[in-house]
Amino acid sequence: MAASSEQRPPLPPLHGAPLALLTVAIAFATFMEVLDITIVNVSVPHIAGSLGVSPQEGTWAISSYSLASAIMQPISGWIGRQFGEVRAFCVSALLFVICSTLCGMATSMPMLVVGRLLQGAGSGPMVALSLSLLLNNYPIDKKGLALALWAMTVVVAPIFGPILGGYLTDNYSWPWIFYINVPVGLLAILITWTLLHRRESVIVKTPVDTVGLVLLVVGVGCLQFMLDNGNDKDWFSSQLIVVLAVVAVVCLTFFIAWELMEEHPVVDLSLFRKRNFLVGVAAMSFGMFGFFGINVVYPLWLQTVLGYTASWAGLATAPVGILAFLVSPIIGRNIQKLELRSVVTFAFVVFAVTSYWFASFPDNASFGQLIWPRFIMGIGIPCFFIPLNQVFLSGLEPHQIGSASGLANFCRTIAASISTAVSVTLWQHRGEYHHAVLAEHLDAASPAATAAVQGLSQLGGPAERAWTIIDSIVTRQAFTLAVNDVFLLCTALFLAMIPVVWFAKPPFGNVAAGAGH
Repeated sequence: MAASSEQRPPLPPLHGAPLALLTVAIAFATFMEVLDITIVNVSVPHIAGSLGVSPQEGTWAISSYSLASAIMQPISGWIGRQFGEVRAFCVSALLFVICSTLCGMATSMPMLVVGRLLQGAGSGPMVALSLSLLLNNYPIDKKGLALALWAMTVVVAPIFGPILGGYLTDNYSWPWIFYINVPVGLLAILITWTLLHRRESVIVKTPVDTVGLVLLVVGVGCLQFMLDNGNDKDWFSSQLIVVLAVVAVVCLTFFIAWELMEEHPVVDLSLFRKRNFLVGVAAMSFGMFGFFGINVVYPLWLQTVLGYTASWAGLATAPVGILAFLVSPIIGRNIQKLELRSVVTFAFVVFAVTSYWFASFPDNASFGQLIWPRFIMGIGIPCFFIPLNQVFLSGLEPHQIGSASGLANFCRTIAASISTAVSVTLWQHRGEYHHAVLAEHLDAASPAATAAVQGLSQLGGPAERAWTIIDSIVTRQAFTLAVNDVFLLCTALFLAMIPVVWFAKPPFGNVAAGAGH
């Protein structure tokens, strides 16, 4: 069965109020979709208690969403070509809204998991297609600004997720973290469909690549499940994790081989043959690995070691979004005038310096000391994210944006999942190592330990109680040293990425310039 398509002359880009309205609608829809990745995190104990399951089982509310979203992201371009990008975006957003309602109404854990799976399936194509819709309807001279506004929502949303989730859960109830999606999503669908239903993208009907689709679903599903649950099951000491790893490797290996030979692949892996796409996606994925690792371990350290509440940990994390929010439009407006490789290099330097700064903090660092590096790190986010999107999209045709964005988002999502698994595991293992090293110097023969025990004993209580207090102090120090190790590793990774960026080849030009005139 040959591919068929509906051809129509290109329409002029939007201007004025319709363009502003479309931007707001798509930005809010994208913000809500990305927000749902992290908004549930702080609500897991409340959800687990309400539905009568353990906190460990409650994390399925997170895993199921990320699993379905990761599967759908790389096929976003194929979905957009098959059904039209406007229609696909609106249907995805509608599924997201309906399933958000179902999640809020869930009365059991299985019901919530099914709702989150379907919600993730609806959310997967939304981010990639939202970028494509913006770029294909913006004037050429403003495409950089469109990219900046989109990037700003995608990057800032996960930062505010825990704060908003904590506020809604504490002041209302956990179902509201899902219900808030409904009015925003419906309004975004209404505006997008009203403005764009007559500006539908070219529809290309191709045979369904069933083999590729099955290999993708099984391979990515096993990989995502393994990454989400590996740390809790002690990784490869668990037979389940070993089986999942083997199945993921086999399926994804065959998937790559099949897609490169298939006439109508469900995922266009040929994009990796383009130098700028390969360099841009590689730099973004490894950069996200380091950035996400910091964002995962930092609040964990604050809560489990320094005794911060979830709300205060969120407030200590949030300053990273301030400069990101302010600088993004500036970068977008001037993107054609900038040497993008230098801008990304600056971003990696900022990330490296602030990561190294974090690695110097003791366990008694004040709140004021902790937020300054987070604040300064924010300036690196738009300098990292926006230029790299411009780099990997440069030289592509308008109809390739959906596929390229979906594939890049998938790589970014998997990099974030791997980063979460690796950084948490590394932090725990290094904490145990440092605890063992520090404990070697604490015994009855140690003058310092003996003096500490005597001092604590004089305050009242048995010697065993004194040793318990000393052990808690050692644990606090050990896991602070461990988090410093993670920050130092991220520092090295950011510095290592700087030469990679310079393999990109200018000119980077306007993104999909042929999309509008």
